[in-house]
Amino acid sequence: MSAEAKLPDRRLVITALGVTQIFAWGSSFYLLGVLGPVVTRDTGWPYQWVVGGVSIGLLVAGLVSPRVGRLIGAHGGRPVLSASAILLSAGLLGVGAAPSLPWYLGAWSIVGVGMGTGLYDAAFSTVGCIYGAAARPAITTLTLFGGFASTICWPLSALLVEHFGWRGACFVYAAIQIGIALPIHLLALPRRAPFARESDPVAAARAPVGLQRGEFVPFWLLAAVVTIGAAVLSAAGQHLLPLLQARGLDLSVAVGLGAMVGPSQVGARVVEMLAGRHYHPVWTLMASVVLIAAGAFLLTFAFSVVVLALILYGAGNGIGSIARGTVPLALFGPDRYPVLMGRLALPLLIAMAASPFIGGLAFERFGPDGILALLCGLAVINVALAVALLIAIRKKTV
Repeated sequence: MSAEAKLPDRRLVITALGVTQIFAWGSSFYLLGVLGPVVTRDTGWPYQWVVGGVSIGLLVAGLVSPRVGRLIGAHGGRPVLSASAILLSAGLLGVGAAPSLPWYLGAWSIVGVGMGTGLYDAAFSTVGCIYGAAARPAITTLTLFGGFASTICWPLSALLVEHFGWRGACFVYAAIQIGIALPIHLLALPRRAPFARESDPVAAARAPVGLQRGEFVPFWLLAAVVTIGAAVLSAAGQHLLPLLQARGLDLSVAVGLGAMVGPSQVGARVVEMLAGRHYHPVWTLMASVVLIAAGAFLLTFAFSVVVLALILYGAGNGIGSIARGTVPLALFGPDRYPVLMGRLALPLLIAMAASPFIGGLAFERFGPDGILALLCGLAVINVALAVALLIAIRKKTV
């Protein structure tokens, strides 16, 4: 029986992971978008420390991600993603029960371990283990599910806060992780699914897990591109509405315009899903950094082009998530994919944790023009790095 014949049904696996990704993102990264102000009003804790819980979570997630990649490479994604559901549940119970700010922040560190073992990087690695080099369409489809995390979970969080308070909302999300996400991971994912290693155990045992000669430059260029892209995403996501308001827009108008980012992300991912098989994923990465740079520069102009700027920015971020999962798979193959994804996630998640704070300092000290200049500068650097990566890949394949 061929390796392909043993593969689990793609529709079942991706739908299962898609559902759990929605709730993993919604109960961690997006949680304080709704709960943050309520927690501050109820407890009197400083708002910057309350929302700093997510930064602590991202920092911890980055620190554990290399180990997570090695675990998925050795044991498959089923036990790691199952552990993520348990960790997220435990952390959320701690957040909801927190009697003090130190307790609250400590609970977010547990949530962070759950984030490191359960968000995109772990899910992409799991898909790569199951489907090998053919995982690109599955990764693209998975990001379509993830794109709806805030759309689904922000209204759900608001409903839960209204009926049960912010602590009750945390408890409900903890129950979702144990009652929904954990059983899905245990039932839908294969027990052991390293694609290449089951088909040829002897070759797999000898396969190198580190970088080989000629791969260091492409890998570190890729790491720089995805890390800077994540920093821009995190800083812009945190400060987009204040930035638009500082440029003279009312809050309601800023919120309406900001809401265009989500559909732009999903729309670009749909285009990638339909057309991506016709070109190397590095071109998806190139398109992502160019679109983000164009959007950042257009934000510096008059209101008449803000809509276009946000559409371009959203589209670039949408396909950037796909490129983050598909480019390493195409460049380095499925055998080393989980390990290298874990390495890539370390600087990426740390950048996501730090960039809102750095962006806030730029906003406070230099105003909206300062943070726009920072975003534009990072975007231009990323375009140059992506071009260098493309050149390095071509040299490697010649």
